[in-house]
Amino acid sequence: MALIKSISGIRGTIGGRTGEGLTPLDVVKFSAAFGQWLRTRQPGDGPHTVVIGRDGRLSGGMVSQLVSATLQGLGLNVIDLGLSTTPTVEMAVPGEKAAGGIILTASHNPIQWNALKLLNEKGEFISAADGAEVLALAESEAFEFADVRKLGSYRTDATWLQKHIDAILALPLVDREAVAARKFRIVVDAVNSTGGLAVPMLLEALGVETIQKLHCEPTGNFAHNPEPLPENLRDIIKEMERGAFDLGVVVDPDVDRLALICEDGSPFGEEYTLVAVADYVLKNKPGNTVSNLSSTVALRDVTQKHGGTHYASAVGEVNVVEMMNEVGAVIGGEGNGGIIYPDLHSGRDALVGIALFLTHLAKSGKSASVLRRTYPSYYISKNKIELTPEIDVDAVLERIKSKYARNPINTIDGVKIEFDKEWVHLRKSNTEPIIRIYSESDTLATADHLAGKIIADIKEVISAKM
Repeated sequence: MALIKSISGIRGTIGGRTGEGLTPLDVVKFSAAFGQWLRTRQPGDGPHTVVIGRDGRLSGGMVSQLVSATLQGLGLNVIDLGLSTTPTVEMAVPGEKAAGGIILTASHNPIQWNALKLLNEKGEFISAADGAEVLALAESEAFEFADVRKLGSYRTDATWLQKHIDAILALPLVDREAVAARKFRIVVDAVNSTGGLAVPMLLEALGVETIQKLHCEPTGNFAHNPEPLPENLRDIIKEMERGAFDLGVVVDPDVDRLALICEDGSPFGEEYTLVAVADYVLKNKPGNTVSNLSSTVALRDVTQKHGGTHYASAVGEVNVVEMMNEVGAVIGGEGNGGIIYPDLHSGRDALVGIALFLTHLAKSGKSASVLRRTYPSYYISKNKIELTPEIDVDAVLERIKSKYARNPINTIDGVKIEFDKEWVHLRKSNTEPIIRIYSESDTLATADHLAGKIIADIKEVISAKM
């Protein structure tokens, strides 16, 4: 069992003992804390509204009922989008002039996990400081529930997914005619979650000629590990290798991460989803870009090519968005396939990423594999070390920092060490009990070797402390 309280929300495994997993009592406690925080943040008689939505995982219905009833008990009105996507809920919050929102999804985590992702009135993830206030309220259980005559209302709204798609098609840089003219044949893998509803709807609206659905029934029985990494995508890669399709589109359970498979079955590269979309956007709207410290430097190269400046933020969508707002970035995101296009909204959105990428691909006249070869080639090795409770992660990272003190080091989020043209980034995950180790070089072998060296250093430090 696990329960993780972080900048990424309240995330845990379903079941177990209270406080050790995301049990019904924990769901109620944290929902009440968020509702109480919203009422404090926007005082007055109200009533205030909260938008909720969920991905397709098995526990979603149960968690949704608990959240809705708790918010109503606080006197808050609930608009339930039902099976939806993270970016759709993010758009619906300001669209409904709501006080905030809750997305019920554990994103890329396996089937036994779920989470409460908390949004402010702008439809953006709440800040670390705001999150700390919510957690303090949960700890103190300082909730004040409403009188029976002032209970909140509840209604469902199934229209927001279409509104989301309509807003994407209305963007000046999305060219439906160009996409339709290419008569694309596309395979979609939605890991049996809500992307199975949203992505085909979008592709049909864009005029895609052929849509082959793979794992698109939103049953919550994930057909494979839901993180959209190449090793988890054997089914769609095999389908693409047959040569009958132009592109494979893969999304995670809540549709905020996008991975692409080329016409020959080769992965376009999660890191390069953002690079390609940024290249297209910057050609038409020059400006700055932002990605996190664990993302490829290829985005920096593309940004500089178009005369802009690239900035690196701490890992986490809220950190990327904050920096994008500070520097006026026209495009940004994370190297896990998370695209943030502020002309639509300030959140990772696989749907707008698909529309912009298909427009770029259509106008280029190239195949996906040829388009990929037009970008600088860097390779990222992504690794992790499982943590046990007795490991002092901060002390481990401090020892590694000391060992490489002669190298350029960035400590705004964990420890990032630069080695000439290579880098390695070590940080404690916000969503899992692990240390993530990302390294990048101009060859995968070199990136793997660098990661292996750092992993050996970490294990040596841990062993010395045991």
